[in-house]
Amino acid sequence: MLFLLYMVCLLSGRAFLSPVPNDALFKHIDDHKNEYIKRLKDWVAIESDSSDPSKRDQLEHMMQVTKDYISQIGGKVEMAELGEQEYSPGIKLPLPPVILAEFGNDTNKPTVCFYGHMDVQPAKKDDGWKTDPYVLIEKDGNLFGRGTSDDKGQVLALLHAVESVKKFGLPVNVKLFIEGMEEVGSNGLEKLVEDKKDTFFSNVDYIVVTDTPWLSTKPGITYGARGNCYFFIEVEGARRDLHSGGFGGTVHEAMSDLVYLLGVLADVNGKILIPGIYDDVLPVTDKEKELYRDLEFDLKDLKRDTGINTFLHSTKEDLLMYRWRFPSLSIHGIEGAFSGSGTKTVIPAKVIGKFSIRQVPKMNPSLVEKQVSEYLEAKFAERKSPNKMKVTMVIGAQPWLANMNEAQYMAARNAVKRVFNVDADMIRAGGTIPIAKHFEDVLGKSVMLLGIGGPDDAPHGQNEKISQYNYIEGTKLYGSFLQELASF
Repeated sequence: MLFLLYMVCLLSGRAFLSPVPNDALFKHIDDHKNEYIKRLKDWVAIESDSSDPSKRDQLEHMMQVTKDYISQIGGKVEMAELGEQEYSPGIKLPLPPVILAEFGNDTNKPTVCFYGHMDVQPAKKDDGWKTDPYVLIEKDGNLFGRGTSDDKGQVLALLHAVESVKKFGLPVNVKLFIEGMEEVGSNGLEKLVEDKKDTFFSNVDYIVVTDTPWLSTKPGITYGARGNCYFFIEVEGARRDLHSGGFGGTVHEAMSDLVYLLGVLADVNGKILIPGIYDDVLPVTDKEKELYRDLEFDLKDLKRDTGINTFLHSTKEDLLMYRWRFPSLSIHGIEGAFSGSGTKTVIPAKVIGKFSIRQVPKMNPSLVEKQVSEYLEAKFAERKSPNKMKVTMVIGAQPWLANMNEAQYMAARNAVKRVFNVDADMIRAGGTIPIAKHFEDVLGKSVMLLGIGGPDDAPHGQNEKISQYNYIEGTKLYGSFLQELASF
């Protein structure tokens, strides 16, 4: 069998390396576990909050530390400058550079490029953290600290995997595309991808995003994500705010119009009432139903985690489908309305309602915008209000869906089986991952999300953590994936 595999690789022009025995690679990773945790502790200590201009120097330091470590383990690194960010009128800040790195450039080997980020969400102990968010704490098998899961821990697991596999012979070329502004919108990143299409990305066969969690404690591979159409409904009445004692009952109130419009977007069961919105949603196939049926997911755990006793759907399959593969509409807030504590008897002159529609494959954001605008304009006309109403779509991010039978997905499944001795859950994300769709559209490459975060890591919340198990076994997963990918 080994001879046949060798001949297949030889005839296909692919380089051949015998797979490293599990125990050799895994033992090497286990032997360096304490070192890996110590490095994560050092990286968590760098307050690389991309939203805080006072910490921009620490963010740039984080990018430099990452570059230095990649160079230390044998990577060739380029720092791509992005210019400046207009933080506020008259105030510009330097954008942190993006790391473009590579390990190996053998034309007979496949090339995989990994995406990750080094910036983190804001965090202060006063926000409700039990400990200092920038001091890594080991407790109950978990590693607590800002960035442990999103995304420093996942990127470090990958880098440790590359370093470990290199000691036995790296069977594929590896590239890294690591940014520092993901948490605030990835300023300049899309243009950089376009600019590097014919250079850095020209020989890339596969793209893997590391920044994702599992659905449960069982390893998961993400192959799709919903898009996001975000809308503002602006209703304007009087020239200024009015007192309800003097004008209540005498004017058409902007807030009343807005509340009415928000109330006709969806029914009590979550069904979107906008005509035509479901027309392009693909029907569920029997094969897809089987996929959802086999996923490891416990509604009781979700109820316990969220404090919600009754969901819109009562079965695991239905809940996950409506979370991932059907569109949904959510109302997020009202700008211009009184929202402080206490009482205030004001009639707002202008209010802006904010809502979004998470759309799924085959739904076009431009068509969704037209459907929403026409529906709300018709409903507003029915109300016969003299106030002014305007609908604006401010975000139109497209959904993303990959072919889960592509080579790198098969390699990832094999790697999960090799490390965890279970079949991977094939999952989607209910949120939006713009960079995945952009990679696919601009580069035309296979894109996969292979993260190692846990379902309860609280990546944007207080007491963010990654389990030590996920961190170390995830390192083995990335290492095994690199080896498995060489066989395809």
